[in-house]
Amino acid sequence: MTRIVAGSVGGRTLAVPPQGTRPTSERVREALFSRLEHLDAVEGARVLDGYAGSGALGLEAASRGAAHVVLVELGRVAADVCRKNVAALGLRDRVDVVREKVEAYTARPAVAPWDLVLLDPPYDVPDAALARVLADLVPALTAESVVVVERSARSGEPPWPEGMHGFDTRTYGDTAVHLGARSPAEDAPEGEDEDAPEDDEPSDTPADDPDTPADTPADAPRRTPADAPRDTPADAPRDVPGEPGGAARR
Repeated sequence: MTRIVAGSVGGRTLAVPPQGTRPTSERVREALFSRLEHLDAVEGARVLDGYAGSGALGLEAASRGAAHVVLVELGRVAADVCRKNVAALGLRDRVDVVREKVEAYTARPAVAPWDLVLLDPPYDVPDAALARVLADLVPALTAESVVVVERSARSGEPPWPEGMHGFDTRTYGDTAVHLGARSPAEDAPEGEDEDAPEDDEPSDTPADDPDTPADTPADAPRRTPADAPRDTPADAPRDVPGEPGGAARR
């Protein structure tokens, strides 16, 4: 039996597809969402649940206060189950179901940034395919967004693309849950360093005039890029704040 763990519809039972899916266990969902709530990544969030299966992850997010959730699922039976669960829980106003391949959905520009992305691809999805999905998601993330990738504990780190990095991994039995975020450097305009100090204003007084004191003493400390605060440290994304087609597995 699969149930919503907590929130406005906590304890409610979810229907699951008869085959071809592997719903994330309640234990893993409870631990994951405890971590996500600690990062302030759920309340009021815009959430993408790829490879939705029964929709358990995305519906858990909706129950815990997400503002809008999109469940993307290719399988016809699984997508129908998602729709039934949404209706049964009374969440039609905040949860949409899209029957489509995840890689096709993420290849299109997002209408708005995703605050939280939940990806639980089948274990047999190759890293190269997952990497394409993650790479397509980078432009749709902000510095505050969190990306969750659930994989077999034997699979190792997800293939984080350029512009995204992992910052936490938790293992629960044979399941590993990886958290990632957009890399801070991607937020700066191309060719600019957002942490770089501004150029000094030119002085009207020659620097070698011994009778005029300089605005900045020669021995005064200067702020360098290394000293500048970063918007999103790699190891603390919100306090810190990226799965292709085929049947989903939750």
